[in-house]
Amino acid sequence: MTDLIENQAPPLVLTIAGSDSGGGAGIQADLKTMLALGTHGMSVIAAVTAQNSLGVQGYWELPPEAVRAQLDSVLSDIGAHAIKTGMLASTALVETVAEVLADATAPIVVDPVGVSKHGDPLLAPDAVDAVRSALLPTATVATPNLWEVEQLTGVKVVDETGLREAAEAVKALGPRWVLIKGGHLPGEPADLLFDGEHEHRFTAPRHNNRHTHGTGCTLASAIASYLARGEDVPTAVAKAKDYVTGAIAAGFPLGSGIGPVNHAWR
Repeated sequence: MTDLIENQAPPLVLTIAGSDSGGGAGIQADLKTMLALGTHGMSVIAAVTAQNSLGVQGYWELPPEAVRAQLDSVLSDIGAHAIKTGMLASTALVETVAEVLADATAPIVVDPVGVSKHGDPLLAPDAVDAVRSALLPTATVATPNLWEVEQLTGVKVVDETGLREAAEAVKALGPRWVLIKGGHLPGEPADLLFDGEHEHRFTAPRHNNRHTHGTGCTLASAIASYLARGEDVPTAVAKAKDYVTGAIAAGFPLGSGIGPVNHAWR
């Protein structure tokens, strides 16, 4: 008779986000990233999208009580070493999630998703205030892109010199750290990580590859995965940037539009 072997669980990461039926972004990208980086991914689905390589054809929010029940199920029994939020869609969902996360002790990565890669809105206009006032103050790291910076703060960044102003504006909303993603600026991609005093700049080569669906979700999930593994914030961001850069380089065509990054590139 063989002895029962009790294997140790890897670090635990919870994503709270929307489902992408095309598999390139959202919950699907989050779980693939978490697995690739040696963590166990868990999910709270906040919305369901009808989505493919051409865009988002529709989305439907889950009831707040369904989102809260998923959160309670995971956190009361399993727990999490890091938590990541993505598409939350409505004021009610943002407030529901923020209320639970206010009591969390694990690091939290907030990706304040406002629009898809194709320009489709994924956050109700009246929910922006709730992201500002309730969700961002729970964040260990917030990871807005330049469009989301403008949506949240009114600051419009046109070149790399504007990244610090953007970081200060988002930091004023309450997160401990802010990562301003400058990938849409001309020239080499540059991101700025800022905690109110210290700034860290990250650059990466720009790959000639249009298949970049899911980059924001993937980066935030990678940061959460490295935080769950015990890295400090600057190290987690640096390692996550390396992972995402490789995933972009390996991005592949899918359907007739923008394909996804390759989460399994390593």
